[in-house]
Amino acid sequence: MNSATIVQKLWNYCNVLRDDGMSYGDYVEQLTYLLFLKMADERSQPPYSQPNPIPKAHGWPG
Repeated sequence: MNSATIVQKLWNYCNVLRDDGMSYGDYVEQLTYLLFLKMADERSQPPYSQPNPIPKAHGWPG
């Protein structure tokens, strides 16, 4: 997946949240949180294999 595809997907999520009545600040907060969880999960996988600071019940696949 290239950068343009990722950016387009993110904007699509923004549009859905905005259309559901969320303010700009609210959906930026929600999407930032999701990106943080995904990044923490990615860093816990090879080749990085770092400990995941997020409890399993609250992590990306949870």
